[in-house]
Order: sequence, then C-alpha cells, then structure tokens
Amino acid sequence: MATLYITSPQAGAGKTMLCAGLGRHLKGKGKKVGFFKPLVADIKSRDEKAADSDTAFIKRILSLKEPVDDLCPVIGGEGKPASKVKQAYARVAKDKDIVIVEGVWRQRPGGQPVESSYEVAEALGAKVIVVEAYSPDLFKTRFSDKYKGFGEHLLGVVINKVPVSRMEAVRGWLGGVAVLGVIPEDRALLSLTVAELAELIEGRIVNDTGKSAELVENYMLGALGVDSGLDYFGRKDNKAVVVKGERPDMQLAALETSTKCLVVSGDGSPIHAVLHSAEGKAIPVIVTDEDTASVMDSVERALGMAKFNQEKKLPRLAEIMKQRFDFKALYKGLGLAG
Repeated sequence: MATLYITSPQAGAGKTMLCAGLGRHLKGKGKKVGFFKPLVADIKSRDEKAADSDTAFIKRILSLKEPVDDLCPVIGGEGKPASKVKQAYARVAKDKDIVIVEGVWRQRPGGQPVESSYEVAEALGAKVIVVEAYSPDLFKTRFSDKYKGFGEHLLGVVINKVPVSRMEAVRGWLGGVAVLGVIPEDRALLSLTVAELAELIEGRIVNDTGKSAELVENYMLGALGVDSGLDYFGRKDNKAVVVKGERPDMQLAALETSTKCLVVSGDGSPIHAVLHSAEGKAIPVIVTDEDTASVMDSVERALGMAKFNQEKKLPRLAEIMKQRFDFKALYKGLGLAG
C-alpha cells in the first residue's frame, strides 16, 4: 500500500483540489483509494468545520464508507502527535491500494513551523507533494532548501493558480526540486455557487429557482457607458451581474443574456417586472445592502480562497490535470503500476 501526503504552507493553495483530482484519477484507474485528514487538537475550533466539509466532499466523490470522524479525526497535541496520527490512520487504510493524506500545515507546541508535517510524513512512510500557490516571489524560492526536512519523502511540488501569461516561465523553472504539475488559474475551478455568493455578500435570494448550486464563472457590473445593455452583458456567459437597485433597465437587460444570477446592490428592491422576468428564466435574484464596489471587493478576495467542494468542477479539473500533471512520475514515485 502507498501513502501520499499532500500539504502546503499556504491556506487556500489547492490541497483539497489536488486530493480530489488525484483521488478521482486513481479510482478511475481501478485503485482502491482512501482519504485521511487529521487535525491536531489546538486548531480544532478554527479548522474543524472547514475540514469536515472538505472531508465530506472527498468521501462522497471517492465513495468511501468510513465515517467522517474517522477520515478527519482530531488528534491531541500533547505527547507524540505523529504516533497518534499513525494509529488513527490504520483505521482508514485497511484494504486500500493508496491513501491520500491531506496535511494541515501547523506547528506542534514548541516546534518549528513544518515540524509536525515532517513527523507525520515520516511516521506514515508517506511520499509528499507540496502545493504552492503562484506569486511573483516564486522565482526567488529554492524548494530544495525550503522543504529539505522531508528528505527522500518529497516527490515534488505542484504550482497552482498560475496566470496564463506566466505558464511558460513557470514550466521552465525548477526551483531545485521536481515540479510535478503547473496548474493554470482557471475561472471554472475558482468559481463560487450562487448560494456561496449570496452568503459572501450578506445577501438573500428573493426568488426560489432551484438554481442556488449553479456555478458562477464570471462577474459584470451594470453598464456605465452608452452601450446597449444587451450588447454589453452579452460579452460574458455564466456570469453574475451586479446592478444598482435604481437601474431596473440594466437589470432587465442582464436577464436577457446568459446570466447565472442577478445581484441587486444598495438600497432598493427589484421591481415586479424584474422579478417576473427572472422567474420566467429561472435566474436567481440576490438582494444585498452592500454597494456595488463592496460586492466586487468581496468577490475578488473570495476568488483567491475559493474552496474546491463542488462536483461540477471535477470534469474541468480532470481535463486540466491530464494536460498539466505528471502522472507517470507520480506512479513511479509511489511504486504503483500505471
């Protein structure tokens, strides 16, 4: 049996995304795939809800039978946490060809920032992939120095959320270790659902269309110029359109194009004609007290931290990973037949 430890020094870098992509790929190749995401006790209150949500998502897409509490156990921080992790791991590893472990990058009390990750990888005999989110400082980094504590356990690094304009530069740069994948920034992978958008901007969906789970890939503001609203809003598909409450003309124009939801910002509620049109086209309408600028600021911040927890994203992820991830190196490093 093989163990693959996925970790990152950054929140929101894409650990769960990579676990999902690799897990589905390996399952599709006939492997019996398990999942494990241990939490140390001193971060329970802060991370437990998010970890349970991520774990429930992985459990669902991999058709795992183990309860979430076993897949995502809370490990006491006192004593030897790595030893306790190993004991909990044994409960979910039975009869598996490979177990993917999503590691939380935390230090144990009195330890160095990555010491617990080193210890867990060693205790489980795991091979390690580190996920790095792209930043301009990336080219100043030598991963061979940054992650030398993993030693022979380190398989390589995956660079995620790379702007398309920087893909060639990143592919030609090694950083001192094997780069197993260079994953481009992709709006479909960063997308929010209509329900997540409503919660993010403290808004409410005022019509029940049954479309709250739809993914929003693009965002547009109400037209500020003299362009026809139809021409303007027709430039992007699968979008959320943010329009001030006092502009029902722009709201109606947006509803005539490929729109996932309409966000009515600031004071004012949608007029009857807007709600009637939205109902007829099954387009959710979100009303928020936030002004347009605040809505877009919230969206921009959220897109950088968007969670990978929607099954609708899986086909696009599989397509990207087929093109951008070195599966041959993964199989060789894990000692698995391809």
